[in-house]
Amino acid sequence: MSTPAVVLHAFKYGETSKIVRLATAELGLQSAIAKGASQPKSKFGARLQVLSEGVAQIYVKQNRDLQTLAEFEVTQQRSELARDVQRFAAAAALAELMLRCAPAEPAPELYASLVFQLDRLTATPSGFLAEVSLSALWQMVCALGFEPALGSCARDGRGLPEDAAVFSVSDGGFLCGVCAPAAGGATLNRAHRTALEQLVSGDVEALGRMTRGEAASHRRLLARFIRRHLAEDRELKALAFWESAP
Repeated sequence: MSTPAVVLHAFKYGETSKIVRLATAELGLQSAIAKGASQPKSKFGARLQVLSEGVAQIYVKQNRDLQTLAEFEVTQQRSELARDVQRFAAAAALAELMLRCAPAEPAPELYASLVFQLDRLTATPSGFLAEVSLSALWQMVCALGFEPALGSCARDGRGLPEDAAVFSVSDGGFLCGVCAPAAGGATLNRAHRTALEQLVSGDVEALGRMTRGEAASHRRLLARFIRRHLAEDRELKALAFWESAP
């Protein structure tokens, strides 16, 4: 079967082959063996680079965990991602989220979201990379079904204070004045709340430039949210690398 696909992970298998993990539009997440891919004259050549997008020809057998990759025709290599550490770190974190947290069954909208965010990271000017990276990861979190509660209290649905509000990672969003005192969490002033809302919605043009300290603070908050709600405290190496990136 042919399907649009993105290479999320690839590693050598045996002397001549590779195993790849693919996000696909029509088959969901798939593991497949590319036989002979490590040979010098392989038909795959350098096509199976992580984050490459293309059309995969997969021989699918039901009830089998490892399928066979017959062809992979690259449509976008996205070599720009490898030339910038911050750009690559964010893209790798996106791929890791998809690999570790996406459902196994087909999810075309989720695949489309992944491709869209990778395109954003590839095309965005370096001056706005911090903001776009945060937004891309927040939007992937939302696409995976874990959108934070920003418009009302995550516990009881009440309205939020006009000025500062507490964001509770464990509760998955902002808390009202009644719930916040007993919960702890990070207190965000109105400007920081607005910035978070714009990052989640993707409206980075209205957001403007963040300082390095503001971007680092938002990275820490997002990383904690992902570990708590998506990763269930499992180690996510690419996320940790992105979080610590300068």
